[in-house]
Amino acid sequence: MKRADILLVSIVLIAALAFLVPRWLSDDKGGPGKNLVANITVDGKLFKTVELTEEEQTIDVRTDHGYNILKVHDYGIEMYDADCPDKVCLGFGFITLPKQTIVCLPHRVLVEIASASGGDDVDAYVQ
Repeated sequence: MKRADILLVSIVLIAALAFLVPRWLSDDKGGPGKNLVANITVDGKLFKTVELTEEEQTIDVRTDHGYNILKVHDYGIEMYDADCPDKVCLGFGFITLPKQTIVCLPHRVLVEIASASGGDDVDAYVQ
C-alpha cells in the first residue's frame, strides 16, 4: 500500500468513528432510572400508557379488528402475538429506545416509546 492509501483509509475510519462514538455514549438508552413509557394507540386514540420496567407484564389489546399481545420486560416492550394475517408487527422485535415504534396496520395498533417526563424538545418552528 502506498502512503496516500493509508492516509485515505485513516481519514475514512476517523470520520466513521466521529459519527458512531456519540451514539454509543448517548444517554438516550433505556434502563433503570430512565422513566420510559410505551404509549399504545388503537385507531388513533390512546388505549393505554405502560411504564417500561424490568418485571414482566402482558398487555392484551383486543379490538373489532383482532387481538395483539404485548410483553413488557427488561425496560422494553415487544409484540408477542397477533392474529393479523401477515404478522409483520411481530418482526419489529424488542424496542427499548425513545421514539421507536411497533405498528400493526391490520389492527390499527401503534406502540411508541416516550419519556415519562414528557420533556421532548422542540425540533423546529415553522412559520
